[in-house]
Formats: sequence, structure tokens, C-alpha cells
Amino acid sequence: MRVGVMIGPERGDAARKVTRMIEDVRWAEEAGLDTAWIPQIPTDFDALVAVALMGAATTRIELGTAVVPLQAQHPVALARQALSAQAATGGRLTLGVGPSHHWIVRDMLGLPYERPAAFTRDYLDVLDAALNGPGPVDVENATFTVHNPLGLGPVARLPVMVAALGPVMLALAGERADGTVLWMADERAVADHVVPRITKAAENAGRPAPRVVAGIPVCLCRPSEAGAARERANRILGEAEVSPNYQRLLDHGDAKDVGDLCAAGDEAAIAARFRRFADAGVTDLSVRLLPIGEGRDELVASKLRTREMLAGLAADLR
Repeated sequence: MRVGVMIGPERGDAARKVTRMIEDVRWAEEAGLDTAWIPQIPTDFDALVAVALMGAATTRIELGTAVVPLQAQHPVALARQALSAQAATGGRLTLGVGPSHHWIVRDMLGLPYERPAAFTRDYLDVLDAALNGPGPVDVENATFTVHNPLGLGPVARLPVMVAALGPVMLALAGERADGTVLWMADERAVADHVVPRITKAAENAGRPAPRVVAGIPVCLCRPSEAGAARERANRILGEAEVSPNYQRLLDHGDAKDVGDLCAAGDEAAIAARFRRFADAGVTDLSVRLLPIGEGRDELVASKLRTREMLAGLAADLR
């Protein structure tokens, strides 16, 4: 199992966010991590712009979006942006996309959120054609009528991952993409629900075994502090639980909330949790560093301890 880290804009003014993201991705590369996953936060930086910035500051690490909501832009526009970011990173981009959630698409963007799986399938028809350029993009389906010239082509193969939580989306990800990017999936949900469905769909489509990227919060702390770490995870990451999509995914596992997904405790406890995810079929782990403490200094120190531990575990799990 490969181990990577989530790097996002988080809080602060724009200039400081850029500096922090570049510092974080440089650390991840120097520490030997395999991947950095950049979330598309609805209220913040564009993930693909962040990828291009990070690519200019690194040479080796894979950079993935986790994930870009499809409804926010036309597939040709997304293809142009992804191909540009891929060129800027020297071919190190993995494009993670997904149909998002009603509270983003409908409530924030004011766009329809109907039949998201069918919309994703139609979107991929156009996106795949555009990413296989250069050349004309000629696609007509139930959602799109596109006849668009495109002079860009990938500098290397550009993997596409589709966020998939339910059976229909998992089948689509297996048939049409290189794998899936997960959030709110524990070990049992991965082993019993995600991996069998996406793997069977890929096999039926004659595709290679899919990647399964699982995102989890991680906090290195004393065993007595693990409860506090889980409480903080629920406090700062718990908004995802309002989504029916995530609730249905939680129902496939043992976790009741994001706190239950958190790997918290000493190094042995975290290593054991990582190995359970690997045994469940996770090919890539995306770690959301979760610091604890009172005040900025304690939070920074906690983050640094956790990420140094992460670098050692990543080497052991390869």
C-alpha cells in the first residue's frame, strides 16, 4: 500500500496558503511519501491551480485531486485545465473527479442534482475524448452535444479516478476509470462493499485492477488522548456526515462518524490501523493530518510529530 498526505489551503490569507502548501508538498516529497492529494474545498482554492503550483516546487511526487466536482465546469474546460496542470507537473497529475453532493451542487451552486451517476457517465464520454487529444472532441449523448477542437494532448498518460460511494457509481468507476477516491469508508466498508464491486466491474470491462484511495484522519498522540483526537475530527471534519451519500457508505461499515475513522494513538496503534486498511484492499492511503492541542504552538508541534511518524510508516508499508 502506498501512503500519501492530503494538502489543502485550509485557513489564512491567500499568500500564506500558497507558501504553506508549497512547504508541505516539499516536505512530503523529501520524506519519501508517494502521493499528495489536494481536496477541492467549495469555498477555497482551485485544486488544479494548487497542483500546478506544487508541481513547480517538486520533481517526483504524484499529485492528485480529491476531488473536482464535475458539475462546476464543462468537461472540455476541465480537460483543458487538467492537461495544463499535467504539463506543469511533468506528467505527475492524477485527476480525481466526482458528482459531489446535493449540498454543494444544488444548495451552493444552484445547479440540478438529479441522476448523478448518469450525469457522470455522460461527462466521462466528453472528458475521456478531450484527454485523449489533441484533436476534435465530438460527443453527443443525453447530456452533452460537443463538437470542439482541442489542440492540447497529455504529456503522459493521465489517470482519472472517480469518487464512488454506492453500487452504481462503483460499477461506473470500475468500468470507466483507473479507480476511486474514498472518504468516510472504514475497513469493513472497503473490504465488503467497495473492493468487490469496483474490482468486478473492472474485470468485466477488461481493465486493470483499480486503485482504491482511502482518506482518513491521523493523529499521533498518547493513547489517553485518542478520544480527544476523535472528538476534534468530528468537530472540524464532521460536516460531511450531513450527506446522505456518506451516510449510506457509513452503513456498510462499522464507523458511525469521521471520528471512528480517525487513526489516533501511538505509532503501534496507527500502524495496525494502516495494515487493516491494506488488508481490506486499499491500494493508496491519503492521510489527513489531524493535530491536537491548545493554541497554535501545540497544534503545530502535534502536526510535525504526526507527519514524521507518517514518513517512517510509509516506508515500512511499501
